[in-house]
Amino acid sequence: MSDCKRIYLSSPHMSDAGFEMEYIQEAFNTNWIAPLGKNVNCFEGELSEKIGSKAAAALSSGTAAIHMALKAVGVGTGDIVFCQSLTFSATANPIIYQGAIPVFIDSNFETWNMDPELLEKAFEKYKPKAVIVVHIYGLSADMDKITEICRQHQVPLIEDAAESLGTLYKGKYTGTIGDYGVYSFNGNKIITTSGGGMLVSGNEEKIKKVRFWATQSRDAARYYQHSELGFNYRMSNVVAGIGRGQLKVLDLRVAKKRKIYELYKRELGGLAGIDMMPVNSWDKPNYWLSCITLGGKVRPIDVIEALEAENIESRHIWKPMHLQPFFAGYDFVGGNVAEKIFTDGVCLPSDTKMTDEDLKRIVTIIKRLWK
Repeated sequence: MSDCKRIYLSSPHMSDAGFEMEYIQEAFNTNWIAPLGKNVNCFEGELSEKIGSKAAAALSSGTAAIHMALKAVGVGTGDIVFCQSLTFSATANPIIYQGAIPVFIDSNFETWNMDPELLEKAFEKYKPKAVIVVHIYGLSADMDKITEICRQHQVPLIEDAAESLGTLYKGKYTGTIGDYGVYSFNGNKIITTSGGGMLVSGNEEKIKKVRFWATQSRDAARYYQHSELGFNYRMSNVVAGIGRGQLKVLDLRVAKKRKIYELYKRELGGLAGIDMMPVNSWDKPNYWLSCITLGGKVRPIDVIEALEAENIESRHIWKPMHLQPFFAGYDFVGGNVAEKIFTDGVCLPSDTKMTDEDLKRIVTIIKRLWK
């Protein structure tokens, strides 16, 4: 391993102005360090205003937000849920939490996300209770087609926008197009609260209900009374303070992520066998991670190991859910698109703290593999 400066795939990046500490300090000064408080309420409101959503519930993780979305649309034991296969396991795990049955849908090369034609094919075989589409790596799915299919079949659509906060599909923020949208503020996301998530929706009553469930379903009584199953899923007031500060620099982070992608495209796009991740005319991604696929002699592991030897972090593309040992027994609708993207793909370092010198170092190492 090289003793050169460590470059991360995507690490937390606090605001230069220290916005986060102002809100955290306020929480300490007022002793509101326990769950709920001003920061939680304001973070929900400020994020809703930013993306144009009617309501939001600040939760402990993006996974919790998906779980609550499934519960909100009535998914229960034995129900079918269509789920994009090319994603992280947090998209699919909450389906199992609810005792439901996932059916995985393949991607297309045009978006890397759920293929609308295969979604239609899945509807010919099953009657699902919900559909979960993902905007992988900040790339928007083909939402017009997907929403129309779900509307025709009268099935609610949940957007896993965990990786795509700040991405615009035809001028509208991802996460606000379906019935429910999910964001993650994990440490590697475009903005972070160290851990946490948000569920957004145009259905204010359902979001109010989600807040109730996520606060242990505590009834309005003088004593602790619970008429429904509850969950300990609410975001803390301190964590929400970090989120409020991070939200102020979201546009700056998107701009830096775009600059990183464009540099990779300029420097690496001409190398034999390299294709950049697809950016469509109707998609304005947040470029959370800059990804490539390799079709020549140089393979993903070659790039990963070359960078690793120089103390630089990169990763394989998500391994599709239908290829995961835990989910192997569930149905899959599609071919080999997700599998090929996984087999051929690499997530390049996309940390917004990288300097121009860092980026030059990365592309120089990768270019050596072609000599």
